[in-house]
Amino acid sequence: MKKVLFVVLMVAAWGQLGAQTHRDSVINQARYLKSIFRTDDAIELLSTLVEPEKMDEGVLAELADCHFQSGANDNAAGTYFILSSLAPDNVLYKIRLMQAYYRLQAYPQSIRAGQAVIQLDSIPAVFSYIGDSFKQMKQADSALCYYRKALELKPMNEAVLSKIMGLLIDGKDYDGAIAVSEPFLEEDPDNSTIATLKGVALYRKSEYGPAIKVFQHQEDIGNDSYATHFFLGQCYWHTDTLYRAEQELLAAWEIDSSDVNLAYTIAALKGDFPYPFESEVKPWLDKAWDMIQPDSSMVSRIHQQYGLGYYKRQDSWDKAIEHYKEALNYNPKLISAIATIAYCYHIKKDYKQAVKWYEKYLKVGRPGTKAYKFAQENLEFLKGELFMEEQ
Repeated sequence: MKKVLFVVLMVAAWGQLGAQTHRDSVINQARYLKSIFRTDDAIELLSTLVEPEKMDEGVLAELADCHFQSGANDNAAGTYFILSSLAPDNVLYKIRLMQAYYRLQAYPQSIRAGQAVIQLDSIPAVFSYIGDSFKQMKQADSALCYYRKALELKPMNEAVLSKIMGLLIDGKDYDGAIAVSEPFLEEDPDNSTIATLKGVALYRKSEYGPAIKVFQHQEDIGNDSYATHFFLGQCYWHTDTLYRAEQELLAAWEIDSSDVNLAYTIAALKGDFPYPFESEVKPWLDKAWDMIQPDSSMVSRIHQQYGLGYYKRQDSWDKAIEHYKEALNYNPKLISAIATIAYCYHIKKDYKQAVKWYEKYLKVGRPGTKAYKFAQENLEFLKGELFMEEQ
């Protein structure tokens, strides 16, 4: 009898060992597939180990990570929610849950998940993420509260400080924006992002002399950005230094010739000079006029149609981008092409290019429209994604 019982126990033990070995083998294979970006295959393989009556944390964690990496945010959120219930002290599960909700634009849920994280650990990036959600919900005061906490934990965080300054400038608290920049600029006086925002706050306060000092220093150290030249040009114009204003605004035009307001501004500035209207002022007014007029060029329309065809295929984003850029080249007024290019880059997960094109669209798009709001929301989301990648 004892011998039989021993055999039964040995068989059971070998069975459990075999099952464990199979599980570990499947997980290792799934990890490999995930590492070479075959996440769909990894998900399919891991799903064979899922048993409704048995919550295997290791299997669910791998499955959740695959969903998260593949952009299946609904599935990722659901799986991380289960994992957070199984392991309430696991910070990673809660962070991923927060991020998945944010990607779904479920901002209240993202906030709650983030708040659960900071109950366990004061992570600066999580405070910033919560601030981003409040910002998306147009709750600037709450966003500022969390951004300030993130900055308190990590004082030299340029990305967070720029968000704080942006909100303060939008709220016309220019003194607040300038004040919060000072400790950072004492440590990093040449920082182009923070110095530029300080310069914008000074410009908005009509303190053109101090603003010139900021922007001129940026230019002197090699910051050849559109913002540097544009605001420096505006400041020189306001202080009646017309030659320098013209020089800077023309430099801004060399960087971005799609801004109709800049074309008009250059025309208006030239109008303040004793320049001949026909040869100096009118060409810039014509540029502005042409940019706001519909262009019926058949070449532009053909490229649009090419672009639309590749766009609808859902697998030829590069070709769609190429043709929409050509359509835009022949018709600079075709601002919808700018938004489409941004979205194509977004889908390609080329987030830096997507941010660049969304920002370009917001310069010429019409505030209040659905397309404008869509671009704003996606831009904020992508900046959040890039911020987390840089941590």
